[in-house]
This record gives sequence, C-alpha cells and structure tokens, in this order.
Amino acid sequence: MPRFLMEATYTLEGLRGLMQDGGSSRVDAARKMAESVGGHLESFDFTFGEQDTLVICELPDNKAAAAVAFAIGASGGATIKTVALLSPTEVDQAVRQAVDYRAPGA
Repeated sequence: MPRFLMEATYTLEGLRGLMQDGGSSRVDAARKMAESVGGHLESFDFTFGEQDTLVICELPDNKAAAAVAFAIGASGGATIKTVALLSPTEVDQAVRQAVDYRAPGA
C-alpha cells in the first residue's frame, strides 16, 4: 500500500483545540481518519519548526490521500502538505524503467 508523509501546521483555531484536547487525541483522530479511507496510521510526531506535525500513513491510493488532505484543510484547524513516499525497491524499479526523453537543447 502506498505511503504518504503529511506535514501539518496548525492554525490558531487548531492550536486552541490542541491545547484543550492534548496531543494523544490528535493521534487518535489521525488513526481514525486513515482507517476511514481503508489505510492505517504508521507514525505521528509533533515537531518544532515550520511544521507542527509529521504523520506517515499507508493509504490505498492517491485518491484516498487527496480526500484526507481535503478534509484536513477544510476543517480549518491546519494546513497540510502531502508527500508521496517511495520505498527503496520502488526506486530500484524506477531507475531500471526505460524512458524516452530528450533534454532541452540536446
């Protein structure tokens, strides 16, 4: 199943909710969210810096990942950036894939 990294930054409203409900409730919400689209939560970490959380989920496909990102964004509690993750095996397969490409000016 494809894996996705979701980098979230809380809005003021989201931070107020976090302060009220605590971090464990956000992990539970993320787990339920992933399971609701047929996936599962792999990891959930709070961070210092530009993002407030880094979440890794296995999700069935890009459509499920987009649905999750839309739901999070529409909630108003956080902004989200979703990154598709590739396994080393997938990279091995990609570098062996024949591609017909010509660089500009070549």
